[in-house]
Amino acid sequence: MAVDLTKLGTAASDWSTMAGELAKLASDVRDGLITKSDGARWKGINAGVTRSFVHKTAKEFEDLQAEAESIARVLSDAHEELTRYQKQAQRLTDQARRGDPAHTPPDAGLIVFDGQGCTVRVAESMCTPEGPDQRTKDRIQWYADTLTSIVQHAAEVDAAAVRALRKSHGNDPHNAGHATYTSLDEEQLPRAKELAALGKDADSKQRGELRRLWESLSPEARAQLWLTQKDDLMAAGILSPTMPQIAADGGAGQHGSESPGFDQWGTKQKMKLLTEGADWKGMTDASRHMAHYLGNSGSSMNLPVDKMMADVPAFKSYVDDTVRLNQDEWRKQALDEFKKNGGKPVAFPVEAKQREGFYFRQEDDANWFYAVGGANTNVTGVVTAVPDANGNPRIGIDYQANVWDRYNWDEGKGVNVGPLDIPDGEMAKLHRTGLAQEFDMAGSSSVEHYDLGSSQPNGDPMPGPDDSRDGRVNPGREQQQDRTTGRSPGRASVR
Repeated sequence: MAVDLTKLGTAASDWSTMAGELAKLASDVRDGLITKSDGARWKGINAGVTRSFVHKTAKEFEDLQAEAESIARVLSDAHEELTRYQKQAQRLTDQARRGDPAHTPPDAGLIVFDGQGCTVRVAESMCTPEGPDQRTKDRIQWYADTLTSIVQHAAEVDAAAVRALRKSHGNDPHNAGHATYTSLDEEQLPRAKELAALGKDADSKQRGELRRLWESLSPEARAQLWLTQKDDLMAAGILSPTMPQIAADGGAGQHGSESPGFDQWGTKQKMKLLTEGADWKGMTDASRHMAHYLGNSGSSMNLPVDKMMADVPAFKSYVDDTVRLNQDEWRKQALDEFKKNGGKPVAFPVEAKQREGFYFRQEDDANWFYAVGGANTNVTGVVTAVPDANGNPRIGIDYQANVWDRYNWDEGKGVNVGPLDIPDGEMAKLHRTGLAQEFDMAGSSSVEHYDLGSSQPNGDPMPGPDDSRDGRVNPGREQQQDRTTGRSPGRASVR
């Protein structure tokens, strides 16, 4: 965060000026020396040698201008990207240190400092005997991961710029004319294609690098990658949400911090009966989540988002509205990028969230009310503008809905299914006494395509949920899955 990037900006500007002056010299050589040499009325050995020398000299001027232009563009790209990441790091660091006084209860400030191996560490500014609650743990983890990723991104841009400068220069000060770059895309795109080809087999480190490259690429280079390797990119998780997945509250407290009594053992037995009753009443998702809570593993679970949209039409409308509220802005940005790139295909990532998350009401669907309750939801996607047969832009979006939540039973939450009634607070106490454990839930829908229109917005209905996913064909198997062990879709947040 402390590096002086103005020197890099000055260097980029100086090299751009150099390239402009060399372009003038190259033009003077072509229009002056070559024209006069080729048009001279003299013959013999000296004439032949001189004409050859003049042409070689002219070529060297052109090569020098190309090299200077390449260096200028590489430095300019590097300066632009590094400046952006530096500002991001400074903003997030300040944000973490300030905390959030507006949250209820207020979020305390966090300490941010360098870790080992180019990592960033984050810790509580004030330690407490009971330790951080779930929300604080999530905040610490998110800031540490995000800031470390920014540092890695800056290092990758720096390394790409070094490689491009070496190839442009060729390590021979007396021989110009080597690789030329119009931007860092030429250095970054091949690596992005290589990582994308791994698809679902990419590990977490490779997925992180691919996401950073995806962010760095220009809209034109990103379109090349998306239009040729879309399935690979989606399999590698390029549409995963980047917004903070932080618990809305501290949860029930520290797991296993209290000793269980007879009442808690009785509550657990009642909950086991309740999960069976929920299954019997067709509330299979609620039953599955309750059983996983009682399983006490704390492992993450997958949310079947397509099924959630199919089961609860109001949730499907909420997702559709998220797209519709942003489609005009996305279409305008696509048109601007399309024109800026001379009518060539362009692509850019988008991510949108409504101010309030979605709450599954008991009267609308008791199954998802008890399975999830309130959930954080957003839409991630890729907007593309591609020329049609007449060169006019066709603008569309490939998008998915994402849901993340934390299954907990903090104070104020009870349950009543059939004849069984467990009052407020008793479910939460199972977590504190170590007889059950809260867990994260997250999931994404199928990827759908929607036409955003061109100069005018598209008013067609949004695509429906994919009924073939999430156990719709074999609901029995889907509901039994993850009852105790869970799957791990990644970090998630709050119930």
